[in-house]
Amino acid sequence: MQTRALGNSDLLITPIGVGAWAMGGGGWAFAWGSQDDTDSIAAIEAAVDKGVNWVDTAAVYGLGHSEEIVGQALKSLPNKPYVFTKCERVWGEDRQIAKSLKRDSIHRECDASLRRLDVDVIDLYQIHWPEPDEDVEEGWTAMAELKAAGKVRHIGVSNFNVAQMERALKIAPITSLQPPYSMLVRGVEDEILPFCLTHNVGVISYSPMRNGLLSGGMTKERVELFPEDDFRRRLPDFQEPKLSKNLKLAEKLRAIGAKHGRKPGEVAIAWALANPAVTGAIVGMRAASQVDGVVGAAEFRLSAEELSEIEAALSSE
Repeated sequence: MQTRALGNSDLLITPIGVGAWAMGGGGWAFAWGSQDDTDSIAAIEAAVDKGVNWVDTAAVYGLGHSEEIVGQALKSLPNKPYVFTKCERVWGEDRQIAKSLKRDSIHRECDASLRRLDVDVIDLYQIHWPEPDEDVEEGWTAMAELKAAGKVRHIGVSNFNVAQMERALKIAPITSLQPPYSMLVRGVEDEILPFCLTHNVGVISYSPMRNGLLSGGMTKERVELFPEDDFRRRLPDFQEPKLSKNLKLAEKLRAIGAKHGRKPGEVAIAWALANPAVTGAIVGMRAASQVDGVVGAAEFRLSAEELSEIEAALSSE
């Protein structure tokens, strides 16, 4: 699998990486419902076996559980993937999530992530959200301190806008930005992605299949059966009238992919990767069986005609 340099770093990453959000399991504010840990580990192993060389997680996913599962998977892998994780979302004994960019909090969070992942250094450490906004400078300064201390190799941001990245760049270089980006979420196209391209900030987009909507495996019946703690129940894209339109788009992707022996999800991921600013895409995986349905996107290229066909379908929605 070909690799791409991530921003200003020496990290050469494959076009897709394993997203470990759902691996956090159920019982927290942004859960995807319950998840079998054995399935999670098997998914990571299968993806790495296919050539994927990075895993993206966050401390808050499952309130630490996702990091622990990634750490367990690492022990079984002879070829260790890069490990990316995030800070800024914190929680207490009541399991309520709070936001902190205070220096001491970020240092504590990093140490906790190192323990849960059971690694000596984190390959890419990211600020999860720029919140509270007034503490962005303090938080980014703390990230630079962690890099200088050797606890993390590279530092990045997630969900930042251009103004916030400009503020951070006055303190230390930004290796990468992690924004939401898919056919259904395109707010970063006009300003944020061009800024990253100009300033050599790598982009690893999340939710290229819009939380599974464009995977080809989603149906109205499946949405109705989402467990109560699946956060997707609250998203307008999973509710009518948008749900029917989005599932129709997934069928359009199925038709395009069928010409190449590709799944709808692979078409959706390849679409995001076609943007020249995007270095890689985070692809959520919950079982080894899902890997074959997405891994082909790493090498699949949509033609100009197919990209135009998708754009026309989006414009007609």
